[in-house]
Amino acid sequence: MKGPQRSLAATLVAWLLGGCSSPPPMPPVAQVDLPRFMGDWYVIAHIPSFPERNAYNAIETYKLDEDGRIRTTFRYRDGSYYADVDTMHPVGTVRPGTNNAIWGMQFIWPIKAEYVIAYLDPDYRQTIVARSKRDYVWIMARTPTLPDTDYTRLVDKVKSLGYDVEKLRRVPQRWPEEAPR
Repeated sequence: MKGPQRSLAATLVAWLLGGCSSPPPMPPVAQVDLPRFMGDWYVIAHIPSFPERNAYNAIETYKLDEDGRIRTTFRYRDGSYYADVDTMHPVGTVRPGTNNAIWGMQFIWPIKAEYVIAYLDPDYRQTIVARSKRDYVWIMARTPTLPDTDYTRLVDKVKSLGYDVEKLRRVPQRWPEEAPR
């Protein structure tokens, strides 16, 4: 190969190798008390997956089955407070050896999406669920709103995990819910 061809080939190889690199694994919390984590979590903000990109009044509810699986109901209104309620029902399974902090969340068999509990306050009132790909993230709380200081602190935590926080969308929450129009 001559100079320009060699340079082009080297650039192509570097680009391909760079494209193969992946971010470091998402660090999980040290341990999750699963029964305590169960229940309702309001989605305060997220970098959303496609179905939830226009979610209003989004809530994720977890229920621990006797077999250890986590039955999940994700409910939201798509596009406004008055839209009909949409739901998804993925099933979570805890990855062994992770102290309950990393789950596989199955929306469609046989695919399980990584679900890492990356932050959890000591009172189990606020959490961040993240992914190693840094593509989606959810800031959730036991209440539909957070004080601005808590929200800012959680956004800073999301940034420290390697996310582009400019992509965060604050989920509109208004309770009690009104009937669809």
